[in-house]
Amino acid sequence: MKRTSFAQWPCSIARTMDLLGDWWTPLVLREAFYGIRRFDEFQQELGIARNTLADRLRRLVGEGLLEKRAYQADPVRYDYVLTEKGADFYGVLAAMSRWGDRWLAEEAGPPITLHHDTCGQDTHAEVVCAHCSGPLTAENTRARLGSGYPPKLANRPDVVRRFAAQEGLTT
Repeated sequence: MKRTSFAQWPCSIARTMDLLGDWWTPLVLREAFYGIRRFDEFQQELGIARNTLADRLRRLVGEGLLEKRAYQADPVRYDYVLTEKGADFYGVLAAMSRWGDRWLAEEAGPPITLHHDTCGQDTHAEVVCAHCSGPLTAENTRARLGSGYPPKLANRPDVVRRFAAQEGLTT
């Protein structure tokens, strides 16, 4: 069965999910943040099938989240290193971890704790406004059409209704 592509949807969440594709991809990225760089290390840590891992690494390299760097010439072997784009994914993983810690952790508590080296404290991710640092919640935040929203779609009745509702307007 062919997977539906969301790569062209006017939604950053849909596009990100299209890039991730499945549950292995964020776990491969998690391991990269833990310092794993080599194919065999990824495979060992995740217990993932080699062909599946090869596909995920190829996609992450192709999308610019990881970069291949040769560390051995004969035979050629590579490290997989986070790029700036890949490193920027850290906040997504931290937010996912925070949600899982709150809603899925067992009685013993979260399985992993984040430690902020800058201040020396254990912490968790918070989603805050880039301007005032106040928390972003569904109750105090709304979605608005951005400059990248395709004009030909912006006037569709379903889109107008969706964003009018976000603005508290009636159509």
